[in-house]
Amino acid sequence: MNATIIVVEDEKPISTLIQYNLEKEGFKVHISENGEDGLTFIKKNNPDLVLLDWMLPDLSGIEICNQIKKDSKLKSIPVIMLTAKAEESDKIRGFETGADDYVTKPFSTKELNLRIRALLKRVKPSLTEDIVIFKDIKIDRLARRVYRGGKEIKLGPTEYNLLNFFIKNPKRVYSREQLLNHVWGNDIYVETRTVDVHIRRLRKAINIDNQCDLIRTVRSVGYSIDG
Repeated sequence: MNATIIVVEDEKPISTLIQYNLEKEGFKVHISENGEDGLTFIKKNNPDLVLLDWMLPDLSGIEICNQIKKDSKLKSIPVIMLTAKAEESDKIRGFETGADDYVTKPFSTKELNLRIRALLKRVKPSLTEDIVIFKDIKIDRLARRVYRGGKEIKLGPTEYNLLNFFIKNPKRVYSREQLLNHVWGNDIYVETRTVDVHIRRLRKAINIDNQCDLIRTVRSVGYSIDG
């Protein structure tokens, strides 16, 4: 699963352990050690899930969760609160703020992984299904094959990853920088115009037989899959 998860946690041993286990499961993981940096990343990158410590050195997890759930562009992002607070009243407060799940420290990394997968499957099924369909496009993620109108389409690895990413969040517009971060990765430097090159290749591949162009260009903003 190539979902992007941000872990907002100021205790380095815990964040390192979480990152190691999640990346081993195929997740893309970003670590923020304070609330301000975490919130900035969330607003800029719209991750697939937020794993959020309650006690942070600046903004509390509750404050961050509250801001996420009040923002129309972010409120659909699932949030798991990670905290040492085990009282029922604390859990209720977290859920009232909009948290989707609650994991108490100390925790089992296996249980945390299972909770993350279960939440993503419920909230964002397009991330977890082996076969995903958008309009007349079908992606078989296990075989890494793409079909349109029943006809197989040959895509390069980057074009496949772009299409798969777009279908996770259809109709949402992503800037070139966001696409670079999500598809190429934060630690890989390529110019933003590289995105345009691969978008053109993707368009050419999937728009066979003069079919409707599903890739929408939003001038001065970026791209989305629509139609």
